[in-house]
Amino acid sequence: MFNLNDMAIFTRVVEAGSFTAAGKLLGLPKSTVSRKIALLEETLGVRLLERTTRALKLTEIGTGYFEQCARIVGAAEEANLAVSQMQATPKGKLRITAPTEFGSLYLGEAVAGYLQQYPQVQIEVELTNRVVDLIDEGFDLAIRAGALPDSSLIARKLAGEGVFICASPAYLEKHGRPLSPEDLASHQVILSPATPHGKVKLISDQGESAAAGIRGSLQVNSLAMARDAAVAGLGLVALPEMICWEDLRSGRLSVALEGWKLPGTGIYAVYPSPRHLSIKVKTFIDFLQQSLTPPPWKSA
Repeated sequence: MFNLNDMAIFTRVVEAGSFTAAGKLLGLPKSTVSRKIALLEETLGVRLLERTTRALKLTEIGTGYFEQCARIVGAAEEANLAVSQMQATPKGKLRITAPTEFGSLYLGEAVAGYLQQYPQVQIEVELTNRVVDLIDEGFDLAIRAGALPDSSLIARKLAGEGVFICASPAYLEKHGRPLSPEDLASHQVILSPATPHGKVKLISDQGESAAAGIRGSLQVNSLAMARDAAVAGLGLVALPEMICWEDLRSGRLSVALEGWKLPGTGIYAVYPSPRHLSIKVKTFIDFLQQSLTPPPWKSA
């Protein structure tokens, strides 16, 4: 017998990759989720999932059934969400994670403005440079910078930014200015999250690409600390615009390798699925994007 609830549970299990993760999304015990899937398979008379100790895998029939279920469940959820959000007011707890530097520089003002507009929302922010598992750790939204890894998460770009090789005027006066990517090998480079592997890929203003090995006696896991070390004259450093634009404008730093920069990156809002996009998440993303349009580092 047709049961939309069982189809929704099956869809969540496939999307989440496990009974445990699906249970967290649905607010159900793992045992209940497992039993529901077993009953669904019994009702249909087919096996939908191959179960191992490490993972779940769709059978051939299960793959086709999932595609149909995902469309049906998605349409039902979108219809319900559209109706509920017509009169909804954002409320409840919103858990956000963001990179330390971005959060320290730009997130505080956005959060304050959002809470003034939507006082029934309570926001919890965790600033960390590790990649948080949104589902397992119970976060509604992540702000992430740089190239995004392939995943099942949905990403909405909030702003773009360039990444430049910078140095202090004092360092350049003492050690000279690199004229090509190959020259980077003869300079001290402050290694940071922007250059984690001792090498760097560069793109010229004319679209040429180059790779260069780099070395340095200082390695840090903070872009803000890397910037401060460069301002102090300890070496060249690769920095995103959002970190260095004020120092470039003031003259504390200078673009050291003119005509070249690292491949452009972006700032993204990331969330598990558009079908789980609550009104509080949607309005916060909209608010944050508006606060970053144009990005502060582009308006200097």
